[in-house]
Amino acid sequence: MDYNFFDFLQLIGSLGVFLYGMKLMSEALQKVAGAKMRNILAAMTSNRVKGVMTGMLITAIIQSSSATTVMVVSFVNAGLLNLVESIGVIMGSNIGTTMTAWLISILGFKVSMAEVSLPLIGLSLPLLFSGKRSRKSWGELLVGFGLLFIGLEFLKNSMPNLDQNPEIFTFLKNYTDMGYGSYILFMLIGTLLTILIQSSSATMALTLVMCANGWISFEIAASMVLGENIGTTITANLAAMVANTTAKRAAFAHFFFNFFGVFWVLSLFPFVLQSIGQLSIFLGIGDPATTIGAVPMALSLFHTIFNVTNVCILIWFTKPLARLVTKIIPEKKNQDEAFKLKHIKIGLLSTPDASLFQAQQEIALYGRNTRDMFHKVTEAFEMPGKDFEKALDKLFVLEDECDKVEVEIADYLTKVSESKLSTENSQRIRSMFKIVTEIESIADSSLNVAKAISRRNNQQEVFPEELKNKMEKMFKLVDEALSVMCDNLTKEYREVNAKKAYELERAINDYRTILRQEHLIAIEEKRYNYPIGIIYTDMFSECEKIGDYSINVTESIKEVGTDD
Repeated sequence: MDYNFFDFLQLIGSLGVFLYGMKLMSEALQKVAGAKMRNILAAMTSNRVKGVMTGMLITAIIQSSSATTVMVVSFVNAGLLNLVESIGVIMGSNIGTTMTAWLISILGFKVSMAEVSLPLIGLSLPLLFSGKRSRKSWGELLVGFGLLFIGLEFLKNSMPNLDQNPEIFTFLKNYTDMGYGSYILFMLIGTLLTILIQSSSATMALTLVMCANGWISFEIAASMVLGENIGTTITANLAAMVANTTAKRAAFAHFFFNFFGVFWVLSLFPFVLQSIGQLSIFLGIGDPATTIGAVPMALSLFHTIFNVTNVCILIWFTKPLARLVTKIIPEKKNQDEAFKLKHIKIGLLSTPDASLFQAQQEIALYGRNTRDMFHKVTEAFEMPGKDFEKALDKLFVLEDECDKVEVEIADYLTKVSESKLSTENSQRIRSMFKIVTEIESIADSSLNVAKAISRRNNQQEVFPEELKNKMEKMFKLVDEALSVMCDNLTKEYREVNAKKAYELERAINDYRTILRQEHLIAIEEKRYNYPIGIIYTDMFSECEKIGDYSINVTESIKEVGTDD
């Protein structure tokens, strides 16, 4: 046998070139699309048909169902898509990914794209060294496209020649005549390969090359394609492991959808294969059972019909499917109210735009949690002794966790900043660093208000009714300012209207000034004692600081919108 370990390494290297070309092309397409890709995904999911079309369109464009499903999981995690909408997009991504097989079958086997790949990469060099980000992304797209087909050509040439290595054919043949046993075995091989390679497109390319070289029959290749459809769901499920419950459900719905499709096709496999063979002959592709050259195109036809039919069957059951996965993955009953990462736990996405969108969602949640912490402080204002002590202990824990979340978000932004960024994204990151610092300061001041209340309780002082009413009015103003801040954090940074935020900040400052003047008069008139006065001034002064921090957040958001 002439096929040695070095030849095997050539095969692995060829697969690596193909994978890198696919990755480069996919990421470049996402960079070219930028925020528009997110807007399409968020806007075109109002019903299940639109959701399917959206998933199909995006996957066909970026040539990666894994990228689409991970994006869907992150959108569900961010609360921008509900479970039913996400299932529609995932169904569409399964159809969109079949474009890769057609691309490889038509251009990779019918046309020698390897001959034009190097000239294409040569033409892209000026774009790669362009100072403009969009041109550079187009250059990366062309290089990725070229490398993909160079890798495919290497794959074809690295496959063992069966005439010179008959032992390989004999080894395979031992496992191809077991009927359904062979189908299930090669389905599991397809699943395992896709899990290991983490790309159904690469496994599909490998399967097509094996067919074209006569390694495996059409029936066995179709079995591997079924396994690849199961294996491709692993990526989204891995991403969802650290996500929230709804995102886990979306990822599991993807697995269930593909598994159901494989189950019903496998149960009718001989009939399905016969039908695909007849359709292939009718379309002029040839009989895949007798003509090796017809197998790649027939396999692409099988892949497409399998996914389209599965979508046509299950699209009417998206709501029952959503209810089923909800029962299988129930909501955790004892979810802690403390600060937790929710969105960026998934990790960096494939482009800075997508990662920064994820960071924006995390920061918006951080702001809401900090506002909720302030609510707990205001609720503790009139709590009796033992209840207040429990609330104070909880507030100390919240403040500690708030500090940790600030560091974790900052670390995430630092990792994003290590990528090649546009001018706007660089400004966005600088603003985000400022925002998380200001939000953490809000938590610090909220805890300081609680500490002042604790001093009042420990000194067994009681606020007169007049001071209670004034503090409650200040709390209300601050709460409104924090609500506006949280609302601004959820908007596109260029669309923020700061008018309301500035009005509230001025109202807080003016009211603080009034309280300070009234306090001096009250002390002179001895309406309450000096220790109460100190605690009182500390409380409204800290509230005024919270107002300052909240307007600083809005101003930092506005910096992105005004930067050119």
